[in-house]
Amino acid sequence: MSRVTLRVNGADHDIDCDVRTTLLDALREHLDLIGAKKGCDHGQCGACTVLVDGRRINSCLALAIGYQGRDITTVEDLADGDVLHPVQQAFIDNDAFQCGYCTSGQICSAVGMLEEAKQGWPSAVTDDPPEADVELDRDEVRERMSGNLCRCGAYANIIPAVLEAGR
Repeated sequence: MSRVTLRVNGADHDIDCDVRTTLLDALREHLDLIGAKKGCDHGQCGACTVLVDGRRINSCLALAIGYQGRDITTVEDLADGDVLHPVQQAFIDNDAFQCGYCTSGQICSAVGMLEEAKQGWPSAVTDDPPEADVELDRDEVRERMSGNLCRCGAYANIIPAVLEAGR
């Protein structure tokens, strides 16, 4: 067992956990933050996506002990009180979820992805390396969100929701 201090959603949390505890398990089992889901537990589905220092990661592949001192944001902290984050609102407006299991990971991934595009990070489908923000279209969103799977097949509504939030 080891004492780990995690900065999650703007607050420090001290937990005692095995050094092999994943960030996902620390969030869910020690901090009762159950938005991030354990889907595949192999980093293949994206249901566990959270933001670390503004970048998206698969928390099922990350050891909690390695994220001390980092700023971890979960889906529970995206809204500002009763005002939803623009991505959350776009998912509701576009009916971009069915069962909802993957939704928190999809939303966190979209928030991180929109920031990456805004900073000009190219994807595999970006035509020319941009000097500023990447212009998002269906192909860009599809490529950039490809690490997040939806077993219900809500992609037809997820892509327009992400595009709407990116405007």
